[in-house]
Amino acid sequence: MLAGTALARPALADDATPPPAADDAQKEIVVTGSLGALPLKDVGSVFGFDKTLAETPRSASTVSSEQLERFGITQIYDLVSQVPGTFTSSFFGTGGALDIRGTPGEVYFRGMLRLENPGNYPTPIAAADRIDIVRGPASPIYGPSKTGGYMNFVPKTARAANGTYAPDPTGFVSYETGSWGRNVFKANITGPGKIGNHQFGYSLYGEVEDSGSYYRNIHPRNLVLSAAFDTDITSNLRVEFGGMYQKFRGQQNGGWNRLTQDLVDNGTYITGNASNALDTNHDGQISRTEARAANGGAGLVAFGSFACGGLDGPGGWTDACLRANYPDMALQNHGTTTLSKRNTLTGPNDKLNNDQKTGYFDLIWTGPKKLEIKNQLFYDGTKNLNENYYGFSQFINSYVIEDKIVASDSFTTSLMKLSVQGATSLRYTHFKFGDDFGVELWNRPDITTGYTDASTRQLSTDCECDYSDYLKGHYLDVGVAGLVDADFNFGLDIIGGLRWDHVHAKSTAILSKYDPTGLPSIPEASGSDSGLSWNTSVSYRTPIGLIPYFTASRQSTVVAGEGAEIQPAAIASGTFLSASRLLEAGVKGEFLNKRLYAALSVYKQERTDVVSDSPLTNQSIRTKGVEAELRWSVDRHLLVSANYTYIDVVNISALAGAYFNYFGIGDLSNVASPWLALGGSQIGNLYLTTNSQARRPGIPHNVVSATGTYAFDNGLAVNADLSHVDSVFSGYSQQVRLPGYWLLNAGASFTTGRWMLRVVVKNLNNARYFRAGGQDLFGADIALPQQPRSFQATLQYKF
Repeated sequence: MLAGTALARPALADDATPPPAADDAQKEIVVTGSLGALPLKDVGSVFGFDKTLAETPRSASTVSSEQLERFGITQIYDLVSQVPGTFTSSFFGTGGALDIRGTPGEVYFRGMLRLENPGNYPTPIAAADRIDIVRGPASPIYGPSKTGGYMNFVPKTARAANGTYAPDPTGFVSYETGSWGRNVFKANITGPGKIGNHQFGYSLYGEVEDSGSYYRNIHPRNLVLSAAFDTDITSNLRVEFGGMYQKFRGQQNGGWNRLTQDLVDNGTYITGNASNALDTNHDGQISRTEARAANGGAGLVAFGSFACGGLDGPGGWTDACLRANYPDMALQNHGTTTLSKRNTLTGPNDKLNNDQKTGYFDLIWTGPKKLEIKNQLFYDGTKNLNENYYGFSQFINSYVIEDKIVASDSFTTSLMKLSVQGATSLRYTHFKFGDDFGVELWNRPDITTGYTDASTRQLSTDCECDYSDYLKGHYLDVGVAGLVDADFNFGLDIIGGLRWDHVHAKSTAILSKYDPTGLPSIPEASGSDSGLSWNTSVSYRTPIGLIPYFTASRQSTVVAGEGAEIQPAAIASGTFLSASRLLEAGVKGEFLNKRLYAALSVYKQERTDVVSDSPLTNQSIRTKGVEAELRWSVDRHLLVSANYTYIDVVNISALAGAYFNYFGIGDLSNVASPWLALGGSQIGNLYLTTNSQARRPGIPHNVVSATGTYAFDNGLAVNADLSHVDSVFSGYSQQVRLPGYWLLNAGASFTTGRWMLRVVVKNLNNARYFRAGGQDLFGADIALPQQPRSFQATLQYKF
């Protein structure tokens, strides 16, 4: 493509690209020692206008590549100390996307929405030039989005900060090691290039990981390749293109099963293995047919306690009923032991394989004055295989192609600066998705002894049979949007935007792949729906530097699952397109010659359509909270920050009547011998009537954090970050409480010439803490213990 652009304009090949004129070039503000943490540069991640985050009337933050490097941030869970509102529970141990304001967030790539990634693969944050985290729904220009917010991944760019090409190649090579066999190699080079006399810029990044893990049977291997190119075709037309390829091979981690308060507090685990009498064909696995034949045909998964005289809840279960009606659920040789945090539900044959391909091609034309027309073409594709032998598997083969045209201009008068944007977009998503969740036996494996023939489930991806879902389909979103920013000279700034989306969707269930006892009631459907999104923001820059603001918005949301799939029933009922609304007020300020930045916001946001719900990835949530952030570059040596988050998040679907959940040991209140039930799964309905009962588990009310780093003149730099997290319930039944904790990380680096050595100690205080996992369905059964004290060391050479 690059060669084609050069050859297509031979008459221009001899003309070097002139640098920006002095009058037009933006004056870059540099605060030495800030690590790029201060909101000094314009970003377009919120509304697309050339505003800094301080000037943007929304709660948002940026984490620079310098911050990622200095604090040794390697996964999205580490971001909680840097950014308010981003506490993330465990999606089975894989950091795909942040939980923002108590709900699963989304991931954008250069402002374009990627496919769903709750935990399909770890987002490669080390490949980013910066990460913008926006709390609340996206701008109308961006299209339908979730309620809570999003993380915008900005890859390393081919241009320098002033918009020109780098004069010489620069880059780095690094090797990272650490506890439990960590091995990561990274390299990056950015520079200018030529084809003939035609100049272009490039940036190439590569990352290879082949590591061990604190947890047994976890072995992450990761390959990331990223490239960005940028060239001027004419004096007012340029092209930016590139992409990223990621090949991840690893495992999900469900954490501890057989969850009790005694297990969390003291590590006391109920041991015992199930009988292998159910494996009637002696193939070493329990098929769905064999599981259904258990207990005289009652199966290993029991909905409610009807057989014990109860209803759809857990209250009717008793020891006598279990012995009489469910003997195949009982464990043999039961007892107790103290459980190591290294032992989790992951088995030796589990796998999480994901290939991710992402590409973009942007054409940017600049016209007279400030006129710009940008065509953005974007592709993101997922190929995923996820197998967990307690009884869950899935595959994904989905992709999205989006083309968006954004025209923008600005006009300056004696009264104000008026900026406008108009956009049209086509977004086509194709999905092929299958999963197997009908017989999930969370508690049947004894994780102190490992999987046996009696606890290994035959998976649908093994036999290509008995799927719970097997869907093929697509949906097309046609969108039109407009946004206006009136920035008055006396300090008032008004932003207003409107968007209309029309989505046509089709989904087909391949019935031959389904478990015959679980065929969908609606196997095929197609239909259309439309949604209106809008945003209104008002802010005022006061003479003393404070900027109070208010934002109200309504945002459409496409309700899709982990593989971007939409259920035929959702299309038939017209519930695949929902909406959320946001009210947010806050104040921001920059002081001490822009060395000190502070922000405070209060908000309330909620889903307006309760029936549109994906229980693990896109819940119907009502949230209110407070977020505070402070960043202070004291001098060229010292940078400190502090964050506070208060959040109250309620699952409004859970208040609508019966709420389906898996029951844990604590829910079986009339069972004195829980080992009688652990060989199977008990499911049913909870009836939650108050907001406190329907609070989303795993999300703390209060999170406080602070960071600091000091760079000496001799090349030595030290850093630390400290967080405190409130205790939380692991599930909606509120039977197990995960303890609150303090978490301290610290590190030091030494730079001499082109060489740098950095050592970071994670969990320096060796805190014992947990994250809830799959808490919207499985929180009563599982929780993930977090790693103890560990270290990582990096040796880097820059050129």
